[in-house]
Amino acid sequence: MHNPIDCLNGLLRGEISAVETYEQAIEKFKTKRYSPILSECQSEHEERVLRLRSKIESLGGQPAQRAGAWGAFAKFLEGSAALLGDKPSVDLLEEGEDHGLKAYKDECAKCDNPEVRTFIESELLPGQERTHSTLHALKAKLEETP
Repeated sequence: MHNPIDCLNGLLRGEISAVETYEQAIEKFKTKRYSPILSECQSEHEERVLRLRSKIESLGGQPAQRAGAWGAFAKFLEGSAALLGDKPSVDLLEEGEDHGLKAYKDECAKCDNPEVRTFIESELLPGQERTHSTLHALKAKLEETP
């Protein structure tokens, strides 16, 4: 049996990591005209952090407070990519969005709690798909730019 609070806390740690990674990317991104796109994605991840924390508390759990190991790794990679320019930073952010999308889909498949599965599918997954698409479009735009 897959514990729904553990499931949601795993997703929460990923969202906290995403917020922290976007913060770094926004600070270091050289092409400021794309900063609003990154800020929008960060805001969507922040909203999911709030929703996850609220849901975990409503289930009687204690929400995670930190990103965990993936967050530290993402910070290290983001710092390195920022030195190389915007395209590597966006590549890394898109990789994080890929990871997040996979995490949501995996947790839906494993979750045997109908309420939590519905919460993930209807309230969280659509937003993750949206930020993933946004980053994919930004990556394509940067690849067109010399």
